[in-house]
Amino acid sequence: MDKIPSVDLRDFLSDNPERKQKFVNEIGKAYEEIGFVALKGHFLDDKLVDELYGEVKNFFDQPVETKQKYEIPGIGGQRGYVGFGKETAKGFKKGDLKEFWHFGQYVSDDSKYKSQYPDNVIVEELPKFNEVGKEAYQMLEKTGQYVLRALALYLGLDEFYFDDKIAEGNSILRPIHYPPITQEPDDAVRAAAHGDINLITLLMGSQGKGLQVQNHNGEWIDAIAEPDELMINVGDMLSRHTNNKLKSTIHRVVNPPRELWGTSRYSIPFFMHPVSEMSLNALENCIDENNPKLYEDTTAGEFLHERLIELGLIKK
Repeated sequence: MDKIPSVDLRDFLSDNPERKQKFVNEIGKAYEEIGFVALKGHFLDDKLVDELYGEVKNFFDQPVETKQKYEIPGIGGQRGYVGFGKETAKGFKKGDLKEFWHFGQYVSDDSKYKSQYPDNVIVEELPKFNEVGKEAYQMLEKTGQYVLRALALYLGLDEFYFDDKIAEGNSILRPIHYPPITQEPDDAVRAAAHGDINLITLLMGSQGKGLQVQNHNGEWIDAIAEPDELMINVGDMLSRHTNNKLKSTIHRVVNPPRELWGTSRYSIPFFMHPVSEMSLNALENCIDENNPKLYEDTTAGEFLHERLIELGLIKK
Protein backbone atom coordinates (compact mmCIF):
# COMPACT_ATOMS: atom_id res chain seq x y z
CA MET A 1 0.00 0.00 0.00
CA ASP A 2 1.46 3.36 -1.02
CA LYS A 3 -1.30 5.75 0.10
CA ILE A 4 -3.18 6.26 3.38
CA PRO A 5 -6.88 5.31 2.92
CA SER A 6 -9.54 7.94 3.70
CA VAL A 7 -12.76 7.09 5.57
CA ASP A 8 -15.75 9.15 6.74
CA LEU A 9 -17.10 8.75 10.28
CA ARG A 10 -20.49 10.04 9.10
CA ASP A 11 -20.95 6.67 7.39
CA PHE A 12 -20.68 4.94 10.75
CA LEU A 13 -22.96 7.48 12.46
CA SER A 14 -25.67 7.21 9.78
CA ASP A 15 -28.92 5.29 10.26
CA ASN A 16 -28.09 3.25 7.16
CA PRO A 17 -26.78 -0.23 8.15
CA GLU A 18 -24.96 -0.62 4.81
CA ARG A 19 -23.08 2.69 5.24
CA LYS A 20 -22.22 1.74 8.82
CA GLN A 21 -20.88 -1.66 7.73
CA LYS A 22 -18.96 -0.01 4.87
CA PHE A 23 -17.08 2.13 7.42
CA VAL A 24 -16.38 -0.89 9.64
CA ASN A 25 -14.99 -2.85 6.68
CA GLU A 26 -12.90 0.05 5.34
CA ILE A 27 -11.26 1.04 8.63
CA GLY A 28 -10.66 -2.58 9.66
CA LYS A 29 -9.02 -3.44 6.32
CA ALA A 30 -6.85 -0.29 6.47
CA TYR A 31 -5.71 -1.11 10.00
CA GLU A 32 -4.82 -4.66 8.99
CA GLU A 33 -2.88 -3.48 5.95
CA ILE A 34 -1.12 -0.27 7.05
CA GLY A 35 -2.38 0.80 10.50
CA PHE A 36 -3.36 4.35 9.43
CA VAL A 37 -6.45 6.09 8.06
CA ALA A 38 -7.35 9.70 7.29
CA LEU A 39 -10.74 10.40 8.89
CA LYS A 40 -13.39 12.92 7.83
CA GLY A 41 -16.58 13.65 9.76
CA HIS A 42 -14.99 13.95 13.23
CA PHE A 43 -16.31 16.13 16.07
CA LEU A 44 -13.82 19.02 15.84
CA ASP A 45 -15.26 22.08 14.11
CA ASP A 46 -13.15 24.68 12.26
CA LYS A 47 -13.63 27.31 14.97
CA LEU A 48 -12.32 25.01 17.72
CA VAL A 49 -9.36 23.93 15.56
CA ASP A 50 -8.41 27.56 14.85
CA GLU A 51 -8.73 28.52 18.51
CA LEU A 52 -6.62 25.57 19.63
CA TYR A 53 -3.80 26.33 17.19
CA GLY A 54 -3.91 29.99 18.22
CA GLU A 55 -3.60 29.14 21.92
CA VAL A 56 -0.88 26.56 21.29
CA LYS A 57 1.21 29.02 19.26
CA ASN A 58 0.71 31.66 21.96
CA PHE A 59 2.05 29.25 24.57
CA PHE A 60 5.12 28.13 22.63
CA ASP A 61 5.89 31.79 21.81
CA GLN A 62 6.29 32.50 25.54
CA PRO A 63 9.83 33.05 26.88
CA VAL A 64 11.67 29.86 27.84
CA GLU A 65 11.63 30.92 31.53
CA THR A 66 7.82 31.16 31.41
CA LYS A 67 7.41 27.74 29.81
CA GLN A 68 9.82 26.14 32.27
CA LYS A 69 7.55 27.24 35.15
CA TYR A 70 5.14 24.60 33.88
CA GLU A 71 7.64 21.73 33.75
CA ILE A 72 6.45 19.62 36.68
CA PRO A 73 9.07 17.32 38.29
CA GLY A 74 8.33 13.75 39.31
CA ILE A 75 5.39 12.94 36.99
CA GLY A 76 7.23 11.65 33.91
CA GLY A 77 6.09 14.56 31.78
CA GLN A 78 2.46 13.41 31.96
CA ARG A 79 1.09 16.95 32.47
CA GLY A 80 2.28 20.42 31.57
CA TYR A 81 5.41 21.32 29.60
CA VAL A 82 8.25 19.10 28.36
CA GLY A 83 11.26 21.02 27.06
CA PHE A 84 13.10 20.78 23.76
CA GLY A 85 15.01 17.54 23.08
CA LYS A 86 13.95 15.75 26.27
CA GLU A 87 12.05 12.85 24.67
CA THR A 88 14.01 10.16 22.86
CA ALA A 89 12.37 7.50 20.69
CA LYS A 90 12.89 3.87 21.73
CA GLY A 91 16.25 2.65 20.41
CA PHE A 92 17.60 6.16 19.67
CA LYS A 93 20.23 8.19 21.52
CA LYS A 94 19.42 11.66 20.12
CA GLY A 95 16.52 13.60 21.62
CA ASP A 96 13.73 14.60 19.21
CA LEU A 97 13.77 18.20 17.93
CA LYS A 98 10.55 19.24 19.65
CA GLU A 99 8.94 20.68 22.77
CA PHE A 100 5.41 19.84 23.84
CA TRP A 101 2.55 20.22 26.32
CA HIS A 102 0.31 17.59 27.89
CA PHE A 103 -3.37 17.93 28.72
CA GLY A 104 -4.63 14.85 30.60
CA GLN A 105 -7.95 13.29 31.58
CA TYR A 106 -10.61 15.35 33.34
CA VAL A 107 -12.17 13.47 36.26
CA SER A 108 -14.53 14.48 39.03
CA ASP A 109 -13.30 14.78 42.62
CA ASP A 110 -15.10 11.56 43.59
CA SER A 111 -13.64 9.50 40.72
CA LYS A 112 -11.51 6.53 41.72
CA TYR A 113 -8.91 7.80 39.22
CA LYS A 114 -8.56 11.21 40.87
CA SER A 115 -5.61 10.03 42.94
CA GLN A 116 -4.01 8.17 40.00
CA TYR A 117 -3.83 11.05 37.51
CA PRO A 118 -1.81 14.24 38.01
CA ASP A 119 -3.89 17.42 37.88
CA ASN A 120 -3.89 19.41 34.67
CA VAL A 121 -1.56 22.40 34.76
CA ILE A 122 -3.10 25.89 34.45
CA VAL A 123 -1.23 28.46 32.33
CA GLU A 124 -1.68 31.78 34.12
CA GLU A 125 -0.51 33.94 31.21
CA LEU A 126 -3.14 32.62 28.76
CA PRO A 127 -6.68 32.65 30.20
CA LYS A 128 -8.25 30.65 27.32
CA PHE A 129 -5.47 28.07 26.85
CA ASN A 130 -6.83 25.48 29.27
CA GLU A 131 -10.49 26.00 28.36
CA VAL A 132 -9.85 25.47 24.64
CA GLY A 133 -7.53 22.52 25.35
CA LYS A 134 -10.22 20.81 27.43
CA GLU A 135 -12.87 21.21 24.73
CA ALA A 136 -10.54 19.80 22.05
CA TYR A 137 -9.58 16.92 24.35
CA GLN A 138 -13.22 15.96 24.82
CA MET A 139 -14.12 16.19 21.12
CA LEU A 140 -11.16 14.00 20.17
CA GLU A 141 -12.06 11.52 22.91
CA LYS A 142 -15.63 11.35 21.53
CA THR A 143 -14.30 10.77 18.00
CA GLY A 144 -12.00 8.02 19.25
CA GLN A 145 -14.85 6.30 21.07
CA TYR A 146 -16.76 5.84 17.80
CA VAL A 147 -13.66 4.64 15.95
CA LEU A 148 -13.16 1.98 18.64
CA ARG A 149 -16.83 0.98 18.39
CA ALA A 150 -16.32 0.34 14.68
CA LEU A 151 -13.17 -1.68 15.39
CA ALA A 152 -14.98 -3.73 18.04
CA LEU A 153 -17.54 -4.76 15.40
CA TYR A 154 -14.76 -5.54 12.91
CA LEU A 155 -13.13 -7.80 15.52
CA GLY A 156 -16.41 -9.65 16.15
CA LEU A 157 -16.88 -8.11 19.61
CA ASP A 158 -19.82 -6.26 21.10
CA GLU A 159 -19.96 -2.73 19.63
CA PHE A 160 -19.50 -1.17 23.07
CA TYR A 161 -16.66 -3.49 24.17
CA PHE A 162 -14.15 -0.63 24.57
CA ASP A 163 -16.53 1.93 26.14
CA ASP A 164 -15.93 1.10 29.81
CA LYS A 165 -12.20 0.66 29.17
CA ILE A 166 -11.74 4.20 27.79
CA ALA A 167 -14.20 5.98 30.10
CA GLU A 168 -11.91 8.10 32.31
CA GLY A 169 -8.96 6.51 30.49
CA ASN A 170 -5.43 7.85 30.83
CA SER A 171 -5.55 9.69 27.48
CA ILE A 172 -3.21 12.56 26.61
CA LEU A 173 -3.60 15.54 24.27
CA ARG A 174 -0.13 16.65 23.18
CA PRO A 175 0.35 19.94 21.30
CA ILE A 176 3.84 19.73 19.79
CA HIS A 177 6.07 22.54 18.53
CA TYR A 178 8.91 21.61 16.18
CA PRO A 179 10.95 24.85 16.26
CA PRO A 180 12.90 26.22 13.30
CA ILE A 181 16.14 24.27 12.70
CA THR A 182 19.02 26.68 13.26
CA GLN A 183 22.03 24.38 12.79
CA GLU A 184 22.93 21.04 11.24
CA PRO A 185 20.80 18.53 13.21
CA ASP A 186 23.62 15.95 13.74
CA ASP A 187 21.39 12.91 13.00
CA ALA A 188 18.49 14.20 15.12
CA VAL A 189 15.05 14.47 13.50
CA ARG A 190 11.84 16.14 14.57
CA ALA A 191 10.44 12.77 15.67
CA ALA A 192 12.47 9.59 15.19
CA ALA A 193 10.85 6.41 13.88
CA HIS A 194 8.53 4.95 16.53
CA GLY A 195 5.28 3.18 17.25
CA ASP A 196 2.75 4.75 19.60
CA ILE A 197 2.13 3.23 23.04
CA ASN A 198 -1.66 3.60 23.28
CA LEU A 199 -4.83 2.13 21.73
CA ILE A 200 -5.25 4.65 18.89
CA THR A 201 -3.78 8.08 18.11
CA LEU A 202 -5.85 10.88 16.56
CA LEU A 203 -3.53 13.42 14.95
CA MET A 204 -4.28 17.04 14.06
CA GLY A 205 -1.76 18.88 11.89
CA SER A 206 -0.66 16.35 9.28
CA GLN A 207 -1.79 18.51 6.36
CA GLY A 208 1.75 19.20 5.08
CA LYS A 209 4.70 16.94 4.31
CA GLY A 210 6.68 15.66 7.27
CA LEU A 211 4.80 12.67 8.70
CA GLN A 212 5.89 9.41 7.08
CA VAL A 213 4.59 5.88 7.60
CA GLN A 214 6.49 2.65 6.96
CA ASN A 215 4.44 0.17 4.93
CA HIS A 216 4.80 -3.61 5.13
CA ASN A 217 7.45 -3.56 2.39
CA GLY A 218 9.62 -1.30 4.55
CA GLU A 219 9.02 1.73 2.29
CA TRP A 220 8.44 5.18 3.79
CA ILE A 221 5.32 6.88 2.40
CA ASP A 222 4.07 10.41 3.05
CA ALA A 223 0.96 10.62 5.23
CA ILE A 224 -0.76 13.87 4.27
CA ALA A 225 -4.30 14.63 5.45
CA GLU A 226 -6.84 16.90 3.75
CA PRO A 227 -7.72 20.10 5.68
CA ASP A 228 -10.85 18.47 7.19
CA GLU A 229 -9.19 15.17 8.12
CA LEU A 230 -7.55 13.68 11.19
CA MET A 231 -4.88 11.02 10.75
CA ILE A 232 -5.71 8.07 13.04
CA ASN A 233 -3.40 5.13 13.68
CA VAL A 234 -3.26 1.95 15.72
CA GLY A 235 -1.03 2.00 18.80
CA ASP A 236 0.96 -0.82 20.40
CA MET A 237 -1.69 -1.53 23.06
CA LEU A 238 -4.37 -2.28 20.47
CA SER A 239 -1.89 -4.24 18.37
CA ARG A 240 -1.04 -6.44 21.38
CA HIS A 241 -4.70 -6.88 22.32
CA THR A 242 -5.55 -8.04 18.78
CA ASN A 243 -2.46 -10.26 18.52
CA ASN A 244 -1.16 -7.96 15.77
CA LYS A 245 -4.28 -8.39 13.59
CA LEU A 246 -4.55 -4.59 13.68
CA LYS A 247 -1.11 -3.19 12.95
CA SER A 248 0.79 -0.59 14.98
CA THR A 249 2.83 0.99 12.23
CA ILE A 250 6.25 2.62 12.60
CA HIS A 251 6.13 6.32 11.67
CA ARG A 252 8.35 9.40 11.93
CA VAL A 253 8.42 13.17 11.38
CA VAL A 254 11.32 14.04 9.09
CA ASN A 255 13.14 17.35 8.95
CA PRO A 256 11.99 19.67 6.18
CA PRO A 257 14.15 20.59 3.16
CA ARG A 258 16.91 23.03 4.11
CA GLU A 259 15.04 25.97 2.55
CA LEU A 260 12.24 25.42 5.10
CA TRP A 261 14.47 25.03 8.16
CA GLY A 262 13.43 28.49 9.32
CA THR A 263 9.79 27.46 9.77
CA SER A 264 8.04 25.98 12.78
CA ARG A 265 5.77 22.96 12.54
CA TYR A 266 2.86 22.31 14.91
CA SER A 267 1.00 19.06 15.32
CA ILE A 268 -1.45 17.94 17.98
CA PRO A 269 -1.86 14.20 18.60
CA PHE A 270 -4.45 12.77 20.98
CA PHE A 271 -3.11 9.54 22.47
CA MET A 272 -6.15 7.47 23.46
CA HIS A 273 -5.35 5.31 26.46
CA PRO A 274 -7.60 3.00 28.44
CA VAL A 275 -7.77 2.80 32.21
CA SER A 276 -4.65 1.23 33.69
CA GLU A 277 -6.34 -2.01 34.73
CA MET A 278 -7.43 -2.94 31.20
CA SER A 279 -6.06 -6.33 30.20
CA LEU A 280 -4.00 -6.26 27.01
CA ASN A 281 -3.99 -10.06 26.79
CA ALA A 282 -4.55 -11.25 23.23
CA LEU A 283 -8.23 -11.64 22.33
CA GLU A 284 -9.18 -15.31 21.94
CA ASN A 285 -10.72 -14.74 18.50
CA CYS A 286 -7.43 -13.26 17.26
CA ILE A 287 -5.47 -16.46 18.04
CA ASP A 288 -5.54 -19.58 15.86
CA GLU A 289 -3.20 -22.18 14.32
CA ASN A 290 -1.92 -19.69 11.74
CA ASN A 291 -1.69 -16.83 14.25
CA PRO A 292 -0.25 -18.11 17.53
CA LYS A 293 -0.16 -15.83 20.56
CA LEU A 294 2.64 -13.28 20.09
CA TYR A 295 2.82 -11.35 23.38
CA GLU A 296 3.03 -11.98 27.09
CA ASP A 297 0.01 -11.03 29.20
CA THR A 298 0.09 -7.54 30.68
CA THR A 299 -2.13 -4.61 31.64
CA ALA A 300 -2.28 -1.16 30.09
CA GLY A 301 -0.77 0.41 33.22
CA GLU A 302 2.19 -1.99 33.31
CA PHE A 303 2.85 -1.56 29.61
CA LEU A 304 2.71 2.25 29.80
CA HIS A 305 5.15 2.36 32.73
CA GLU A 306 7.64 0.15 30.90
CA ARG A 307 7.48 2.32 27.77
CA LEU A 308 7.86 5.64 29.65
CA ILE A 309 11.13 4.30 31.08
CA GLU A 310 12.28 3.39 27.54
CA LEU A 311 11.43 6.93 26.35
CA GLY A 312 13.52 8.47 29.10
CA LEU A 313 10.53 10.30 30.62
CA ILE A 314 10.71 8.41 33.91
CA LYS A 315 13.74 6.86 35.60
CA LYS A 316 13.92 3.30 36.88
